[in-house]
Amino acid sequence: MIDHTGIAVTDFEASRAFYDAALAPLGASLVMMVPQEYTGGAKVGGYGYDRPQFWLHEAAEPGPGRHYAFTADTRAEVDAFYAAAMAAGGRDNGKPGIRAHYHPTYYGAFVFDPDSNNIEAVCHKPE
Repeated sequence: MIDHTGIAVTDFEASRAFYDAALAPLGASLVMMVPQEYTGGAKVGGYGYDRPQFWLHEAAEPGPGRHYAFTADTRAEVDAFYAAAMAAGGRDNGKPGIRAHYHPTYYGAFVFDPDSNNIEAVCHKPE
């Protein structure tokens, strides 16, 4: 249902380094930077597979309480996402594991990004 979404980040380069690392295990990468002459000077970049689906937009304030979950094809990808995100400066918000209170096959991991957004990778497949 959702075609694309985005978040405001206070330090674009720090956030870019975090998302470059965290999303790589899921097969996503930075696929587009919008020329700054179209953004009023702000850095804006989109992550995805073949087109931008998750945007970072440089701003003074990131905004509170955001949560984004990215689809993982396997539980190993969830584990790799968590390890990469933590190595890139993320803060733990839930180690990889089953979240049976959501669904018996819900396997997810949660980290806070540099702006304290709650970022998750989730696999819904059994084993």
